[in-house]
Amino acid sequence: MEVKAIAKNIRMSPKKVRLVVDQIKNRKPQDAVKVLDFVNKKPAAAIKKAIMSAIANAKNNYSLDEGSLVFKQISVNKGLTFKRYRPVSRGRVHHILKRASHLTVVLKGEEKKKVSEVSDVSKVSKETNESVNQSILENESVKKVKEEKNGTKN
Repeated sequence: MEVKAIAKNIRMSPKKVRLVVDQIKNRKPQDAVKVLDFVNKKPAAAIKKAIMSAIANAKNNYSLDEGSLVFKQISVNKGLTFKRYRPVSRGRVHHILKRASHLTVVLKGEEKKKVSEVSDVSKVSKETNESVNQSILENESVKKVKEEKNGTKN
């Protein structure tokens, strides 16, 4: 099963985000999150947030086992570009391109093995019912034997 999380318009250039993504793409997602805590780059926080979102989607929406998750794809694409300018000498301008990125995280994993709780509960309830019924029968038979010995009835 595949799970996807997308972070759009991260206000960092794709080139800078790819530097951090390349460090973690061959790891397991849980290990990648731990590594990102110690990466001293600005995109690390945004990447960590996207990976945590994908893990949460897998656990809550698809009931996937967290230990079996692996990266199928983690890609950084070009987002919006804000165009600004700066005046320079002789009446000219230099363009400033403020780039943004789109981050896509795709995880794949296996579903958790479901324990049939209903069947276990029914087995336990049947066993307790049988034991209770057996104890009631034993108590009644003991009462009858005592009454026969004493020769009295209630």
